Amino acid sequence: MALSNENIVSFGIDGHAKYSTGMPLRFVGMPYPFTGLSEEKLKNYLNGTDNVTGKPLMQAIIDALTLPIKESEWPGEPAPEPRLLKPDTEDNLQRLFKDKGWTDYNPVILPTEEKVKRMLEGTSHAPDELVKKEAGTFGTQRPFTVEKIAIIAVMAGAKPEYFPVILALSSQVPYMDSTTSSSRMVLINGPIREEIGVNSGIGALGPNAEANSVIGRSMVLIHKIIQGYKEGVSGFSSLSNPILYNNLTIAENEENLPEGWKPFHVQKGFKPEQSTLTVFFGWNFVNCSGSVVEHYAPQLMMRDFTRVLAATSGATLIMDPSVANLLMETQGFKTKEAFHEWLAKNAEMPARQYWANSIVSGMQGPTGAKDYKDIPEERMVNHMSNPKMINTVVVGGKTASVWFISDFMAGMPVSIDAWR
Repeated sequence: MALSNENIVSFGIDGHAKYSTGMPLRFVGMPYPFTGLSEEKLKNYLNGTDNVTGKPLMQAIIDALTLPIKESEWPGEPAPEPRLLKPDTEDNLQRLFKDKGWTDYNPVILPTEEKVKRMLEGTSHAPDELVKKEAGTFGTQRPFTVEKIAIIAVMAGAKPEYFPVILALSSQVPYMDSTTSSSRMVLINGPIREEIGVNSGIGALGPNAEANSVIGRSMVLIHKIIQGYKEGVSGFSSLSNPILYNNLTIAENEENLPEGWKPFHVQKGFKPEQSTLTVFFGWNFVNCSGSVVEHYAPQLMMRDFTRVLAATSGATLIMDPSVANLLMETQGFKTKEAFHEWLAKNAEMPARQYWANSIVSGMQGPTGAKDYKDIPEERMVNHMSNPKMINTVVVGGKTASVWFISDFMAGMPVSIDAWR
């Protein structure tokens, strides 16, 4: 038996049972939200009704735990999609893909056998090789092969030389989701940046390069087709996030790193000549709102901006090479790690603001973080104390000393070369 919020209980009853457990799990649904509510309101929830059965909530819990399982409660087997679709007009096929939720609702390149075969030339891996098994939302089983990703790469408009990157990206599914406005970032490091033209210079964060755009779009399609994400069915993001259109797909400008500053993948143990892909996850992405000024050091403004981040466990800074050089040459940060150490020690926010964040109060509050809970609400607290949770990525064309700060948390880099 599982007690779930009413906003996601429908997935537990249907998709979770079919794709993950294959078992007749019973779900009891209670109202949402539950964070930041008074004790009286929460008691009213417990005295209310189960939104699945309509029974009193506590009675529904008892029944779910004690009543015998009926034959009708066993979930049916999900029907697999056919490998090939019946011939039809392009307009009808485009409409079918949209109706199935297999697109980002822009036209796709129809994946003919000839085009998929051409895409498969971008890797030495066999079409029927299993890439991953637990690939669905919440880790449900949705096995997929190299050929499936070749189909998606064609749909996104990729070239065969992009395919190893897209395969590496697919190996990281399921991508994390949230009922809040979470988003993702894809970072590419190593020689493949230059080989396929991933933009790391001027205009890198905008729609200004084919590789960035197509690889970012591939992630959207993988999320929908492989992971099986469908808003209101297997995903429940109240507002969602516009970054998800391209997933902020960029490469690090390794050639313009200050002396002593290592590329992200080298920091994580890879060699400079290796090509990697890293998926980041977070909520906020904040513009510095102007170039760096002489009378206020850039690290001070970055410290100040940490107060507006949604998650307080870490941060990822994306900065133009000119800002990185200022931090190194005039502020004395000889490495990225030295800058991260300084930021971890100096980033502060009022205790009341720390606990007002639903991510903190909902996830850390129940486990008890006494160091913060017992502090007067006006006192400043160090909310980002682990420098290993802070990342810096250098991107941009040196036309302005600008930067962004985000609360993105980094996954571990994965090899692109392994998928060549």
